Amino acid sequence: MRILYLYKDYYPILGGIENHLRVLAEGLRGRGVDTRVLVTNTTGHTVEETIGGVPVVKTARQVNVQSAPVSFPYFSWVHKLEAQADIAHAHMPYPPGEVAHLLAGRARRFVVTYHSDIVRQRVLGALYRPFLWQVLRQARLIVVSNPVYAQDSPFLRRYAEKCRIIHYGLNLERFAATPEIEAQAAAWRARYDNRPLLLFVGRLRHYKGVNVLIEAMQQLPEATALIVGIGPMADEWQQQAQAAGLNDRVHFLGEQPDAAVLPLYHAANIFVLPSTNRAETFGIVQLEAMACGCPVISTELGTGTSYVNQNEVTGLVVPSNDAAALAAAIGRLLADPSLRARMGAAGLQRAHTEFSIGTMLDRTLDFYHEALA
Repeated sequence: MRILYLYKDYYPILGGIENHLRVLAEGLRGRGVDTRVLVTNTTGHTVEETIGGVPVVKTARQVNVQSAPVSFPYFSWVHKLEAQADIAHAHMPYPPGEVAHLLAGRARRFVVTYHSDIVRQRVLGALYRPFLWQVLRQARLIVVSNPVYAQDSPFLRRYAEKCRIIHYGLNLERFAATPEIEAQAAAWRARYDNRPLLLFVGRLRHYKGVNVLIEAMQQLPEATALIVGIGPMADEWQQQAQAAGLNDRVHFLGEQPDAAVLPLYHAANIFVLPSTNRAETFGIVQLEAMACGCPVISTELGTGTSYVNQNEVTGLVVPSNDAAALAAAIGRLLADPSLRARMGAAGLQRAHTEFSIGTMLDRTLDFYHEALA
């Protein structure tokens, strides 16, 4: 079976979809599937390389349009590689990629994973909408990460009969505490004077809500927040923290390799995902925190975030864009170590029960066999 994955970025660029795509491509290749990846490069050069055993083509970018890289060579590579695949599997949204498939694709069978609606970019969204409907109409089947989003998205509801629910999966063994990781976690805590640590991990994009966390930090004088990630909002949010006089308690750590992020999950008292709109559909980083036994605070968006992090079970769910509610939830968990421990244990159990990489790969193979049939 030959599977071609289509998206805009791939490892070593870090992000929820990028990490998921890597796990999928490498995991299925380990099961004998011929997986390949077509994405864009961060430079003006097209390269072919092998990453984790997976052949990857990264085509030269010409311009970025609202976080959507445009690559003209991508079209010719779509034309070439789709013809060689049994299934072309696009990860949405990536508007230039979907347009390339519609104009140049020659896939025998075409399926998609629908990660999120386009929420903020209204002009781009309006221009993209006719192509989006055409892509969903053309797809044989559609993967959705959780049942809430399949019902809630106005685009998916029309194609409910083609939607299949496949949870994102993690290599849970990688997140287990080892003596080395525990030592590194203790070093992180000591670095910040063993103060209560709040952790955020993700791309610094408009919908991630780090600005709300910074505002909440003004009400939490005992806590320190660690922000891991890079993105277009980095400068603005760093300036916000500086203007609020929080430079000593809000630390932007930039992009960190996976090996460095893991002990941070174990060092943190609470993981916070304060996302502000429906562009956040799932929050894989919540799963990573849960897999480390760390309780989670997330926001209610009407998507899958509160399906993953269950309120009063694996953590707390608060209204979005509400710094006071976020601060109150953080304060409640910081004041109750036994509650944190109980929620952390429940999150660990939920991750192992519902979100293992093995279960995801099993269901994805079933999905492909259905598409082939």
